Amino acid sequence: MHASHAPLRFAALTLSLASALPAAPPPATDLPVKEIALFSSGVGYFQHEGPVKDNARVELQFKTAQINDILKSLVPRDLGGGTVSTVTYPSQDPIEKTLRSFQVDITANPPLADLLNQLRGAKVTLTAGTEKMVGVIVGVETREVAGGGERATPLKTQFLNVLTGGAIRTVAVNDLRGLQFEDAGLQSELEKALSALAAARDKDKKTVALQFNGKGERAVRLGYVVETPVWKTSYRLVFGAGGADAKPQLQGWALVENQTENDWTEVKLSLVSGRPISFVQDLFSPLYVTRQVVENDKVASVRAQRYEEGRARAVGDVAKRRSGSAIDNDAEPARVIVTGSYIPTAESEGPLPVTTYPASRVSRIGASTPASALSSLGATAETQSVGELFQYTVGGVSLARQRSAMIPIVNDAIEAEKVSIYNESVEARFPLYGARLKNSVKLHLLGGPISVFDEGRYAGDARIGDVPPGQTRLLSYGVDLQLPVLLEDRKNDEKKRLTKIRAGILEVSERRTSSVVYSAENKSNRAKKLIIEHPRGSANSKLVDTPEPAERTASLYRFELTVEPGKVGRLAVRDEVVESEQFQILEHSNAELLELLQDGEPSPALREALNKVSGMQRAISETEERLTAREAEIKSITTEQNRLRENVKTAGDKSEYGVRLLRKLNEQETQIEKLQAEVATLQKKRDGQRKELSDHLKTLNLN
Repeated sequence: MHASHAPLRFAALTLSLASALPAAPPPATDLPVKEIALFSSGVGYFQHEGPVKDNARVELQFKTAQINDILKSLVPRDLGGGTVSTVTYPSQDPIEKTLRSFQVDITANPPLADLLNQLRGAKVTLTAGTEKMVGVIVGVETREVAGGGERATPLKTQFLNVLTGGAIRTVAVNDLRGLQFEDAGLQSELEKALSALAAARDKDKKTVALQFNGKGERAVRLGYVVETPVWKTSYRLVFGAGGADAKPQLQGWALVENQTENDWTEVKLSLVSGRPISFVQDLFSPLYVTRQVVENDKVASVRAQRYEEGRARAVGDVAKRRSGSAIDNDAEPARVIVTGSYIPTAESEGPLPVTTYPASRVSRIGASTPASALSSLGATAETQSVGELFQYTVGGVSLARQRSAMIPIVNDAIEAEKVSIYNESVEARFPLYGARLKNSVKLHLLGGPISVFDEGRYAGDARIGDVPPGQTRLLSYGVDLQLPVLLEDRKNDEKKRLTKIRAGILEVSERRTSSVVYSAENKSNRAKKLIIEHPRGSANSKLVDTPEPAERTASLYRFELTVEPGKVGRLAVRDEVVESEQFQILEHSNAELLELLQDGEPSPALREALNKVSGMQRAISETEERLTAREAEIKSITTEQNRLRENVKTAGDKSEYGVRLLRKLNEQETQIEKLQAEVATLQKKRDGQRKELSDHLKTLNLN
């Protein structure tokens, strides 16, 4: 038959093979998302729930990058008494490796002839033209067949050889109209290979299938944790929306993103501020262990052995080794501590609880413990608070996959007062427009940007941190050019003062004072409340001759000053730091004491006492100088004597020069004796002076 008819026959063959495959499995049951909890740490808990009937299969689509999280956290539950039998997912191995694992290798997209050649030995039913035959495939060969016409080029044609009825018959591959496998296992292998090929088309998505086995209609539920974008908040603060006397309005929005493969339809969404510990472990990739290659016992020959010298082991060592590997059933049971955990069970109801469980309650974790709810003042969110955590819960949220949404969580009046905030380090010439905002809406406000509107006009943007209910924060959103501020009479002063003496210890205090006058001129037509932020000194600094600040922070004082229109307001701030240091008087020289007397501004009594101490130290110093001088003379004479003795040895003690040297040595010895007596007297005098000074300091107590 001519080659031009091959495509038609190939199509017919394909249809014949498809009809031979078993019926497709029933469609998977849809299990929609019902509850979601998004955490500010970048993970989310998703709960699917719905009815199934009898034995049912549920399929979920995930991104490939999410599979590790699914394998780590998936919790399926059959709430109607059924069981969860198997969870299947595609292999992470390359598709080429997967396809080669089947009996029929379709990795290289083989043509029909190559595919049939792989099936040598397979029993098949063939249809060629009007003839049908049953046989075993022997192989495929290529022959040259004469073309049409006398000078036509021979055509290469492929023929299938089949063993049937004890004879080998040959059929042109192009003449095949149908082929059916008689071996169900081989047919199943081909079907699995084609299914794997189809599943690998979308490399970024994987299907996870769950099998629920049971009888009748019942509810099933499954939950898992995957990486999600961090949810965020933004606010709008509106002044004067209902008139000049109306309370400011705060509108808050949560920004969420559905980056999953499922649409959210009427789900219960919880936005949680908590940060559960979460990590990614590669459970998706196959793990292969390198194994030792061992020779077959019948093949490997026995090798000569070389043995080390042995030592006898004590019986006690053997017993100890055995006891170390045994299980101690009487040991104290391990303590289990679960904090911030969620362990779903068949009895668990409601969304992911944000709570903690002490060790004593581990056995009761089977049922979730809902957090106490606080009522919302407007919008669609309810808030729940557990310890330092909080969450917003919004019902009826619908959001298509790969879409984002703004969800209202706050919409109510709030306590807010317009102020101007001055901080020299932020803006040296002008204060900033701002507001003192008190969280009176009974919802925990998560930090985020705030757009401020004043009497229908945009006024600026501000940033705010977390604000629990009842707490107050400042925010600023623009520069107030109508209230310039000048810093006048800025001074810095340092003074040392000798304050007291106690038991030989002198206390020296250093007083550092800084002062400045803030001058603000109100050029507007209404009174303005100015908040002046003044930097604090060290931890022991204090304000002197200064009004009490309205607020204090770790690094700032906040003063309030009301400036009437057309007037100038002034605020004088004086900050003083006093630091004390103690000195052991005996450990410091007279010169150091004199320097302290000159710079320290002591009281008259303290000056007189220190002058007396200085005089006593000066007397000790004079005695020590004389003592040092005498000791130096003795050392010099001793050195000279050594030289004279060496000369006597050389000249001889009977010579005229030797006799002369001996006479001089005798005179020097007499001089040394006198100096030694004087040294002893000076040492005794110095020790007495030191004792006198020490006794005096012990009894000297002056403020």
